[in-house]
Amino acid sequence: MADNMENIYLWIVLSPLIGSIIAGLFGSKVGRAGAHWVTIIGVAISCVLSIYVFKYINIDGGETFNASIYTWMVVDGLRLEVGFLVDELTSMMMVVVTFVSLMVHVYTVGYMKEDPGYQRFFSYISLFTFSMLMLIMANNFMQLFFGWEAVGLVSYLLIGFWYTRDTAIYANMKAFLVNRVGDFGFLLGIAGVLMYFGSLDYATVFAGVGDVKDLTMEIIPGQQWSVMTVICISLFIGAMGKSAQVPLHVWLPDSMEGPTPISALIHAATMVTAGIFMVTRMSPLFEFSETALSFILVIGGITALFMGFLGLVQNDIKRVVAYSTLSQLGYMTVALGASAYAAGVFHLMTHAFFKALLFLGAGSVIIAMHHEQDMRKMGGLRKYMKFTWITSLIGSLALIGTPFFSGFYSKDSIIEAVGLSTIAGSGFAYFAVLAGVFITALYSFRMYFLVFHGEERMDEHTREHLHETDKVVWVPLVLLAIPSVIIGAIFVGDMAFGDFFGEAIFVLPEHDVLGALSKDFHDWFGMVLHGVTTLPFWLAFSGVATAWFLYMKRPDIPEWFEQKLSFVHKVLVNKYFADKFNEIVFARGSLSIGKFLWRFGDEKIIDGLIVNGSARTVGYMSSVIRHVQTGYLYHYAFAMIIGLVVLIGLFVL
Repeated sequence: MADNMENIYLWIVLSPLIGSIIAGLFGSKVGRAGAHWVTIIGVAISCVLSIYVFKYINIDGGETFNASIYTWMVVDGLRLEVGFLVDELTSMMMVVVTFVSLMVHVYTVGYMKEDPGYQRFFSYISLFTFSMLMLIMANNFMQLFFGWEAVGLVSYLLIGFWYTRDTAIYANMKAFLVNRVGDFGFLLGIAGVLMYFGSLDYATVFAGVGDVKDLTMEIIPGQQWSVMTVICISLFIGAMGKSAQVPLHVWLPDSMEGPTPISALIHAATMVTAGIFMVTRMSPLFEFSETALSFILVIGGITALFMGFLGLVQNDIKRVVAYSTLSQLGYMTVALGASAYAAGVFHLMTHAFFKALLFLGAGSVIIAMHHEQDMRKMGGLRKYMKFTWITSLIGSLALIGTPFFSGFYSKDSIIEAVGLSTIAGSGFAYFAVLAGVFITALYSFRMYFLVFHGEERMDEHTREHLHETDKVVWVPLVLLAIPSVIIGAIFVGDMAFGDFFGEAIFVLPEHDVLGALSKDFHDWFGMVLHGVTTLPFWLAFSGVATAWFLYMKRPDIPEWFEQKLSFVHKVLVNKYFADKFNEIVFARGSLSIGKFLWRFGDEKIIDGLIVNGSARTVGYMSSVIRHVQTGYLYHYAFAMIIGLVVLIGLFVL
């Protein structure tokens, strides 16, 4: 059975890779239809097999898998291997990644049908799926880092897919550079693991935690730092880059320059969730550093609240959803800091479905509006686009945590868990996630009302041609809407409050807030009945009502606020001036340092002293020595005699 499962795991990983290679290298031969069929079939095979693995491990109680598949190299006893760890956590992630990716692949057939880079795009998104599967199925840090960098590389290619646009090139370079900052910390964390644990294998590292958890190191002379804290914070800095946490969040909104399908794939189930998954996988390390957990709590709280504020002033439909992603990633991060890892990855799962739904719904609107993305030029689309309207409503209700929708079960679990946490920073984080509920409802339904309700603000030509998008576009919306409604109720008892993840997640007894909450949990319906009496429900309801009043009944009030609070509005529109700060301090600062080093290091020292100085010295010495060459034989004979006398004298002395 183990050999059969190993073959299944190989097919899950390799099927998208094979499709990517065929579409990428032989796209001109297989044509547009061949490119989308080969990649869709590859991801579909991976999805079906992932569902089988999920049933085998999580439902039937089958054995988990942890083994090396291929040894790449052995360096001084250190084995660098390709291996798979497939347990309850991995199998859930495999289903989420492959199902959302499959929906995106199908949707892309309609969205990109007129694009000249059709085959190239399918090759990229299939390669993206392969990279994410390698990341989540890894059983060692070397393979984890390979998948980590691979998703970063493909996201760079996809964000800049329309490379003739300057904005796309700027956006993909920004994503690449910001993630390099996070990856530097991530590499330091992996180096710390290797230094103190002597291995990159997960099982070996986790088993050795008891020997390392009390060790200290000196980074600053005379200052003792906990080894576990240094390693965990370094690893989390990597997660801050991939999962776009403040201050390494600035790349994600600009990634909207890529085509909408990749916005859904990056923001829903793949790249941005890599950091959340990684910290959850490393729970046996993070549990032994409350300092790291506090740091995670504060960063997550800031991201959840302050990125939500930015969604209030965006007029680009995709950017509103992008800032929503930033805020929801903050919720997941807060859960990790509170040691509610299960609630964090539960929200990761539910969020993947309804956020992919919202992005693809936004893409459907963009197609119908002839690629217009400004919500101020929309309105009243409900009567033209029934499927997009109802599925976008479902996605919005799930996002704000409406009872009976998937987001309610996962978001409320996080809020309740953070409220029980005693880790430093949990008080601020609890306030942030509570306030974030109102903000989320306000910007989500601001977008919904401006797009689908109210007066029609598009031009006459666009209005005359408005209609529902093709079946290949709206069918994935319907298929994503189904889990956006039901998946939370099905799994909340087991995932958030049960033992669904088994030994894949480790939590110390003193941090087990979900265990304390589980004593009051009975079933999903009871959670709904309790939920409608709690503050988050009424905050969400207030947010929806406020959005309806401000943007449907009294649109003059937001305009009045914009004028009266122009400074606040300016701060939000300029995204807290984070881009300006990075440009002035880091970009221009680095450029200034580079110019200084060039002028004084390169010109003065390297060129001036070493290169040109050496040349001038040789030239001067040559000009002196060449006078010795007179051409007279008796001069040379005299010099030889003098030299011989000197040598004899030295020898005698």
